[in-house]
Amino acid sequence: MQKFDLLIVGAGMVGLTLALALRKTTTLTIAIADTLPMSDLLAEPEVRVSAINVASKAIFEHIDIWSHIESERLQPYQHMHIWDKAGIGKLDFAVDDLTGFPKHNQLGWIIENKVIRNALWQKAQQDEGISFFTDSKLANIASGESEAFASFTANEHSAPMPILAKLVVGADGANSWLRKQMDVPMITRDYDHHAIVATVECEQGHQNTAWQVFLPSGPLAFLPLYPSAGNVCSIVYSTSPEDAQRLLALDANEFSKALTAASDGKLGNIKLVSERFSHPLSMRLAQDFTKNRMVLIGDAAHTIHPLAGQGVNLGLLDAAALTQCLSELTPEQDLAEPKVLKAFARYRKSDASDMIAAMEAIKQAFALQQAGVGLLRGLGMNLLNNFKPAKKMLIEQALGLKSDLPRFAQQPAD
Repeated sequence: MQKFDLLIVGAGMVGLTLALALRKTTTLTIAIADTLPMSDLLAEPEVRVSAINVASKAIFEHIDIWSHIESERLQPYQHMHIWDKAGIGKLDFAVDDLTGFPKHNQLGWIIENKVIRNALWQKAQQDEGISFFTDSKLANIASGESEAFASFTANEHSAPMPILAKLVVGADGANSWLRKQMDVPMITRDYDHHAIVATVECEQGHQNTAWQVFLPSGPLAFLPLYPSAGNVCSIVYSTSPEDAQRLLALDANEFSKALTAASDGKLGNIKLVSERFSHPLSMRLAQDFTKNRMVLIGDAAHTIHPLAGQGVNLGLLDAAALTQCLSELTPEQDLAEPKVLKAFARYRKSDASDMIAAMEAIKQAFALQQAGVGLLRGLGMNLLNNFKPAKKMLIEQALGLKSDLPRFAQQPAD
C-alpha cells in the first residue's frame, strides 16, 4: 500500500497545475495517475491551442513555468476584432481600452496545449513530492472514514500497489472516469454544434489580433499562432453537424476558399496547412463538485462553448482556488474537511454557471437571423464599441481581472 496526501486523477494542464501549486505552498505528498503519454513538440504548430488570459498567466508565473513556456513558443495578441457576418455590428478591443493595464500590455496569449502540458510535466517530474503512475489505469476507488482507496488494473507486467490518499481530485477531462465513480448527476445540453480545428496561413498576417466572425451557422475564430512570421493562425469553426460534415468533405483548396469567404477576406487569402479535426460541442455541469473525499475540477466539473476561449482559464482558476483552500488548512484539519470543500464547490460552480450563462446568451443573440433582429444586434454592438466603460468591463472579464481571484491568479509582485 502506498500512502499520499492527495491523488490527482489526470495529468493534463489543470491537474498538473494543481499539483505544482500545492507543492509551492504546502508539503503535501501528491500522486498523479494518468496513462496519456507525453510527446515532443514538432516543428509544425499543434492544432489544439488555448487562449491564456492574464489570470492564468499569473498562475503559471507563481508555479515557475511561464519562463519555460516563453522559451518554447507562444503568440501574444494586443487586439480583438469581432464582427457579425449578417449585419453591420462590430467590436474592437485593444490594450488601450484599459487604464492601469497589467504589465506586458497583452490581451492574452495563444499557446499550443502541448507546450503548456510539457512545461508543467517537466517541472512536476523534478519535484520529489510528486509521484507519477502512468503504466496502468485506475480500476476502482472507494472512500473510507479517513482515506480514499484506489486500485489499478493489471498490465502485462503487474499491477501497481494500491494507493491510499486523504483526498482525490478529478482533473481527468470532460469524460471523467472519477466523476463516473462518484456517480454525480450532470446538467447537460447539446449545443448542436461541431467544432472544426485546424492550422492555416493568412496572406495578410494576423496582425497580433484574435479575429472572430459570427456566421449564421456559428462563430469562426482565427487565433494568432507561433511562429513569429506572423501569418499562421489556429482556427476554431463552430457550426452545425451537417455543415461541419460538408466542410470536412471539401478538399484543402475548397476549404481554404470557404474560410477566405467566411472571413470577408480580412486576413487575405487563407491556406489550410494542417489536418482538420472535428468534435461535438456540449455544455456539462456537475451538480456536485465534491463528494466523499473526492472533488472535481476543470472539464471534469464543467465544459462550455469555446466561442470565448474561456474553458481552460476556468479550469486553471479551479486549481488556484483549491490550492488556496487546502493551503489554508491547519495540520490538525482533514484535507477533505466538508465545510472547506463545500465552500470551494459553491465558489467554483457559481463562476462556471455564470460563464455558461454568458456563453449561452452570446450564442443565442447571434443565432437569431431575422432582418430586424440583425439590425438591432448590429446597432447594439456598435454602441457598445463606442462605450468605453462597458468595453473595459468586458475586457476585464475576459482577462480574468476580477475582485475575488484566488491569490495564485493575482499578479505576482515585481
